[in-house]
Amino acid sequence: MEQNITYNVLIIGSGGREHTFAWKICKSPLLGKLFVAPGNAGTAKEAHNVDLDISDFPAIGKLITRVDIHLIIVGPEVPLVAGLADYLSKHYPDVLVVGPHADGAQLEGSKAYAKMFMAEFDIPTAGYREFSSAQRSDGLTYLQSHPLPIVLKADGLAAGKGVVICQTHGEAAQVFEEMLDGKFGDAGARVVVEEFLDGTEFSVFVALDGDTHCILPIAKDYKRIGEGDKGPNTGGMGSISPVPFVDAALREKVLKRIIEPSLKGIKSRDLTYRGFLFIGLIEVAGNPYVIEYNCRMGDPETQSVLRRIDSDVLALCIAIAKGELSTYDLEISPKRVASVILVSGGYPGSYEKGYVIHGIDQVKDAMLFHAGTKIDQGEVVTNGGRVLAVSALGHSIDDALATAYREASQISFEGKNFRRDLGFDLDTEK
Repeated sequence: MEQNITYNVLIIGSGGREHTFAWKICKSPLLGKLFVAPGNAGTAKEAHNVDLDISDFPAIGKLITRVDIHLIIVGPEVPLVAGLADYLSKHYPDVLVVGPHADGAQLEGSKAYAKMFMAEFDIPTAGYREFSSAQRSDGLTYLQSHPLPIVLKADGLAAGKGVVICQTHGEAAQVFEEMLDGKFGDAGARVVVEEFLDGTEFSVFVALDGDTHCILPIAKDYKRIGEGDKGPNTGGMGSISPVPFVDAALREKVLKRIIEPSLKGIKSRDLTYRGFLFIGLIEVAGNPYVIEYNCRMGDPETQSVLRRIDSDVLALCIAIAKGELSTYDLEISPKRVASVILVSGGYPGSYEKGYVIHGIDQVKDAMLFHAGTKIDQGEVVTNGGRVLAVSALGHSIDDALATAYREASQISFEGKNFRRDLGFDLDTEK
């Protein structure tokens, strides 16, 4: 890649994932100007924030023309599932885009579609059935004899909260009806009923350019709000990388049984996919099974994964969009990373916004990646459920966690909550 060429870059999104990308891309000599839409208080320090609706594709197009954007990185799943990459390809064919077209994004956009994809290409996953509103009675009957616990998933996008593990048949019936009745909006128009797999989860990220792939650092996130993995699912309460139990043997199984057939399926179905494929996995008795696909990088895993990439991340994104991944040399740090998420009181339920965040300038030994923040009258205030990620390096996971928790104590805002037990389920002294 020619070093004298610079790229004006637009990152789509407003969360911790987007701030992490902005922070990392700022280190690249290939960067011209950097814009984030709509961004947050953290991205405002790295880039030019642009206040626009990311579902308004023509508004994104006007921005492309106005500031001469060369490369777009689409952070969240919603615009990808809605066809943003398709729109850009049609109307702005000279702009490079990191993110799959709508056909590829359906791997996340519909859990039923993903399950059929896995079945067709013999990718190991939990057994399942799907039911629509018209099949409500059949679904309730099916649940009555289903082994416990029962996993229920809203078919569509539900911001990471549309998965419920039910411990009784009565709870399963209630959640099933709530989903069909609109608890998650249109996402619950169909419900996938899955068998429960008992194991430990981890996340694998694959960069795809249409022909070539590159496996990024493996991570693990913690989805439940409460310690010991109790309580409802959230968008993610923290992450670590690498994952101690993912050894060479398990990595090889993931490659042969999961990644390679997934890529074969993408090519076989002729899906337009230049972007990141996030594969949520669970290890059961030494074997990997797919829980879900996501059509973008994960959050809060990105906050740990990108910190372990020593090579140029903007060059990675350019290689993805240009179909030149075979020329990219991925360099991964041997250091360990832990990222602790600070959330608003009440999250993932209802919560208040607008509380002033104190102590940001006191954090010295960790990175603060902003998510639900904004600047109000010159002060950084809370503006979402997940507020900040405190991301620290260490020579072991325990070292990284100790630093992240120490630095998290510097931050204060009304209702601040966080998981104090990340890594509790792992042999972290590695």
